Amino acid sequence: MNLKGINHITISVSNIEKSIEFYSKVFGAKLLVKGTEVGHRLAYFDLNGLWLALNAQDNIGRNEIHESYTHICFSIDEEDYEPELERLKELNIDIKEGRPRHEEEGRSIYFRDPDGHFFEFHTKTREGRIEFYKKNRPNLTFYI
Repeated sequence: MNLKGINHITISVSNIEKSIEFYSKVFGAKLLVKGTEVGHRLAYFDLNGLWLALNAQDNIGRNEIHESYTHICFSIDEEDYEPELERLKELNIDIKEGRPRHEEEGRSIYFRDPDGHFFEFHTKTREGRIEFYKKNRPNLTFYI
């Protein structure tokens, strides 16, 4: 099989209107489609070329999501770290403390959407992180 990349990401939300506002303001996502009738409460966004889909499911449990480290991370430039952190604070976004890191690993802003889904803005690339690990984590096994 030859995967060509991510087609879309779908996130289950409890309140479609609240989530549309969050994803528009926090990510600058452009709303493409909105459906609010029963059975089709959804929103499709263009997030810098990524198809992001929200589907409303208001009658499911969401407690364990607050315990999980599962998250989606987006790259930002180092010089955008402080402005993004301030912007999220101004929007009253639920910002979470990240794990301690060495400065060569990059900096991260962790935050949650209204339903508790976890996101990260990170300043380093995958390649940069792997190089850091090669120098500083001798017990890891590398396949590249």
